[in-house]
Amino acid sequence: MEGNEQERDVSQSFDYDLVIIGAGVGGHGAAIHAVSCGLKTAVIEAADMGGTCVNRGCIPSKALLAASGRVRELQDAPHLKALGIQLGDVAFDRQAIADHANSIVTKQREALIGSLKRLGVDTIHGWGKIAGVQKVSVATKDGEKTITAKDIMLAPGSVPFVPPGIEIDGKTVFTSDDAVRLESLPSWIAIVGSGYIGLEFADVYSALGCEITLIEALDQLMPGFDPDIAKLAQRVLITPRDIETKVGVLAKRITPGSPVVIELADVKAKETVEVLEVDACLVATGRVPLTKELGLDSVGVETVRPGYIPINDHMAVLVGGEPVPHLWAIGDATGKLMLAHAASAQGVAAVENICARPRAVDYHSIPAAAFTHPEIGFVGLTEPAAKEKGKAEGFEITAVRTYFKGNAKAIAEGETEGVAKVIYRQDTGEVLGVHIFGLHASDLIQEAANAIAQRQTVQDLAFLVHAHPTLSEVLDEAYKRAVTVH
Repeated sequence: MEGNEQERDVSQSFDYDLVIIGAGVGGHGAAIHAVSCGLKTAVIEAADMGGTCVNRGCIPSKALLAASGRVRELQDAPHLKALGIQLGDVAFDRQAIADHANSIVTKQREALIGSLKRLGVDTIHGWGKIAGVQKVSVATKDGEKTITAKDIMLAPGSVPFVPPGIEIDGKTVFTSDDAVRLESLPSWIAIVGSGYIGLEFADVYSALGCEITLIEALDQLMPGFDPDIAKLAQRVLITPRDIETKVGVLAKRITPGSPVVIELADVKAKETVEVLEVDACLVATGRVPLTKELGLDSVGVETVRPGYIPINDHMAVLVGGEPVPHLWAIGDATGKLMLAHAASAQGVAAVENICARPRAVDYHSIPAAAFTHPEIGFVGLTEPAAKEKGKAEGFEITAVRTYFKGNAKAIAEGETEGVAKVIYRQDTGEVLGVHIFGLHASDLIQEAANAIAQRQTVQDLAFLVHAHPTLSEVLDEAYKRAVTVH
């Protein structure tokens, strides 16, 4: 009892128990959990509440993909004819699609603001930074003020990375921040980068009638994806569409204007090999942490290139490998997984650690998805990464594949392009990675993520019962095939 009283007295000597810098999905989730744990909490945000995900990322891009996907589906006359459906001309209104996305953003942002208000979380608008041990300074429109907190959590997020030589004007050359507003539909657009952002926008623009040139500096498209998935996805998402690809070339210089001029160079020699003139260019070359001007130097913290905040497994910020007392960091700025739901998981775990209930995040079991048509869902290791791990730790791995073309639900939908791939250890049967390309892959992957989180084996999974006829049976078949192969 005495200990609790003493702790409460210490807490009362601060303005807040917890101050969170950044009100993206990670900071928001952390604030909600902190309140449920009895912590007096404040959130500091310099820009729009909801961060990248709500305002410039997940939410608006999914709204654009939903609308453009409907257009693609309704324009696919052979597919509809096979289902016995005939349609006339399909028309769409670009501005109405853009307004749809913007409306969703506004509703989500208002819901987020409302939830914090209802819970009694103080929201401070301004630029927050560390001002010393357990101190935060906030530059607001009314001036600068300093607040104290028993614990400080950094959740500053990330911004699009623009490589040297690329000039952004926000109109003819732009990042995903601008693309989600869909202010125009250029006749010919170049997309630099074939990661999930580039792929999703290629899906949107091609569905709405744009010609696309997809530029990838590495020697293969979709470099972060499992090779089998990338190969099939290219055959379905790129080859049959009005998408030209250029692989192994660097966008050395991009100049905005009419036209946009793109100098492509050999990756090794850096010499210009081709000049493109297009109507617009989307730069989708990844994201970098927004960690400048956070006051990290005031407590001796040095970021790790290109600006990540070093943390341990419990989200504590590190200096020289040792945790800084009462300082935590979550989300994109930590460089673990640049996913909104990963930030949320980190935020909840950090609050648990603040409350002396040790918790880490199992990054291996966090799923991700590209919301193309059809979708890509993945969790755990790719086959090359699993083989590397096996070689290092002394075990063999096996991969099995099952195809949507044999699934009754996919056949009924007329959506049979797709594959599910399960990668597992030969000796124990533990699932190491699952990759799905096909209808509703983003939803199907969660079952596999849960299995990996629980370190389940294909032997156990093969006996689980899946509803028939459903797409989930694609995974069921994969587990059963694994046991047969094993």
